Amino acid sequence: MHPSTLTEALLDGPAGTIEVAINDPGTSRRGLALIAHPHPLQGGTRDNKVVTTLARALFSLGYCVWRPNFRGVGRSAGVYAEGRGEADDLVRLAEHMLERHGEQAILLAGFSFGAFVQTQVARRVRAERLALVAPAVNRFDAEPVAADTLVVHGDQDAVVPLAAVLAWAQPQSLPIVVIPGGEHFFHGRLTQLQRIVVHWCRGHRGGAASTQG
Repeated sequence: MHPSTLTEALLDGPAGTIEVAINDPGTSRRGLALIAHPHPLQGGTRDNKVVTTLARALFSLGYCVWRPNFRGVGRSAGVYAEGRGEADDLVRLAEHMLERHGEQAILLAGFSFGAFVQTQVARRVRAERLALVAPAVNRFDAEPVAADTLVVHGDQDAVVPLAAVLAWAQPQSLPIVVIPGGEHFFHGRLTQLQRIVVHWCRGHRGGAASTQG
């Protein structure tokens, strides 16, 4: 993402101001992407490396990428709301996106706590696609998701064990893309993660072993 494409916005939300970083490719825009960051009480922000990796992948494909800070982070108003209030904020941001950019396909993406929140948002927003990275299903009650959802997880994740994600995915017959050697923050695996997301968006699966839930 070139710095010249980045703008900052302070938009109204259910609990007050929501601070958002927006990377817009302009006339080459192919859709809208809304990315949710990790737990705000554990240092999660929109500038998390997994979040920015997702943003780079989607921007490279022509998405206008919105990265908000959750409540109480940066200049976003409010306080942590256990995922429910954060989901309300993302639903409002999806409305802002459509108001600003017109009717276009929306892609929802999230990492860890943010992935859990997006499973709620996906039930309330008409989204074309959903991408979840290391979803924190062992800590929060994630909703079932569409069969074509991308779920990426590391087999060395000590924060959200792979077994917990498989247990969540199994009743849904949901495939999981497993990155061998990957831990929760994908240190040393971010390029691989970016490649997986790009291939998925282009209609391919690849770049890692695929494990059936």
